[in-house]
Amino acid sequence: MLFDTGWGGGCCSGVVVKRTQLTKLVHERNQGANISMSAIKAGMSRTTARNYLRQDDVMEQRQVPHNWRTREDPLEAVWPQALAMLRQAPELEAKALFEHLAQRHPGGVKDGLLRTFQRRVRSWRLAEGPEKEVFFTQDHKPGEELAVDWTDMGDLGIMIEGKTLAHKLFHAVLPYSNWEWAVRAHSESTLSRRGGLKATLGRLGRVPRQLLTDHSSTATHQLKRDGAERGFNAEYLGICAHYGIEPRTINVARPQENGDCESSHGHLKRRIRQHLLLRGSRDFSSEEEYDRFLAGVLDAANRLRTKRLGEDLAAMRETAVEDLPDYRELMVSVGNNSTIRVRKLRYSVPSRLIGIKLLARIYENRIVLLDGAQEVAQLPLNGGDRGAVIDFRHVIGHLLRKPGAFAGYRWREELFPAPVYRAAYDHLTRISTQADRRYLEILKVAADEGQTVVENALELLLAAPRPFISAGEVLGLLDTWRDLQRQWRERPPLEVCLKDYDALLDGWEEDGPEEQSGNKEVAV
Repeated sequence: MLFDTGWGGGCCSGVVVKRTQLTKLVHERNQGANISMSAIKAGMSRTTARNYLRQDDVMEQRQVPHNWRTREDPLEAVWPQALAMLRQAPELEAKALFEHLAQRHPGGVKDGLLRTFQRRVRSWRLAEGPEKEVFFTQDHKPGEELAVDWTDMGDLGIMIEGKTLAHKLFHAVLPYSNWEWAVRAHSESTLSRRGGLKATLGRLGRVPRQLLTDHSSTATHQLKRDGAERGFNAEYLGICAHYGIEPRTINVARPQENGDCESSHGHLKRRIRQHLLLRGSRDFSSEEEYDRFLAGVLDAANRLRTKRLGEDLAAMRETAVEDLPDYRELMVSVGNNSTIRVRKLRYSVPSRLIGIKLLARIYENRIVLLDGAQEVAQLPLNGGDRGAVIDFRHVIGHLLRKPGAFAGYRWREELFPAPVYRAAYDHLTRISTQADRRYLEILKVAADEGQTVVENALELLLAAPRPFISAGEVLGLLDTWRDLQRQWRERPPLEVCLKDYDALLDGWEEDGPEEQSGNKEVAV
């Protein structure tokens, strides 16, 4: 920016006069100084000072707008093409467009003009660019709604005993007070919604008027095969009816309409990240310890929202209904292949249950089998919708009695619980005609001794120069490891004689540090 410090035309030459200069000019003139002296002290020419003093408002700027070029346009060769491309595709980024034009016109566009080009594109967007979406700030009413959604926690690197915990959070927010609660979830499922609502409303002790959610399949379904309109599914309506809460969804493909919950995801994860840094570790001894850590983070955040939360609670009604179960129930029959069917998946069960009809309680991450009130088995719930989940421990005893059934077993691939087991079986098929029986014997050892320790033993055996794999070899390694562990435990404790340390210290004092230092120099 230029300032008028000479004796030229001043306000007629496009030179900017600072407001502080005009203030100084008026002050000096009011003190009785003549125009020339006032102009000198204000740092402007006498002509400029006189022109400003003759105005009705001395502080009004008289700068002539600068609307002519003082040099050639360096983008003249490419700007018409850039303008046409911007009008056709306004979402083009300035840098990408500049690189494209530089490639199309080698030597015609200098690399140092990127910033100039970006300013030119920005000016065009301000003058002719497309309309942007307007977000309308909402006035939330106390106790009106509870917004819920899931957020993925993979980027925080949470671990349980050194293993990464893949999980999500079911996140609920009261938009008026910003009170929030979150529950660990394995997936975005109806069961995790049940559990999350149960925990959230139980924590509040009150029920808002509306439940706001997006158009996930846990809440809505497509009304017509080729239509975009969606309606609430029966199970979601049942959940809302149980709590006496009105269901409400955002518009399709408009996640910003659930902005209170969406924006709170980032704030919550940033807060959790800070508490992890203060904790000094992202590794937890159990999932329960991690849940307690989450509850502490949320409690600390909610303590800052007690005033508006009180208004939220005052406008809600108390929960006068029983808790909603966080499981589904299904009657299943155990077939003669020792499996049950849950939806489209097959699950193996202990063979002692064959022929019995059981009640299956399906939680978010497990299946509990009940005979009346007695729990008879518990299985991990698989997230897929096809195939089978076969635990080799359920069938290995019967397969050993009928090893010929292994080759054609429909779910044989499920009997390789880890890649090293498959590698061991492939090795056995190359060297033995009794590969099926020998592999089943190894699998029986895994059922008796533990899957992980047998994995370790197989890795060692396969790494040998001339691998020889059998159940006996695996058991031999396990016995060797147990002997070493027993010897380590039975080893007498190390006895330390402090007199030896005293003798060393006495010898140091007798020689003295100077003599010791001198000895070192001689040795070198």
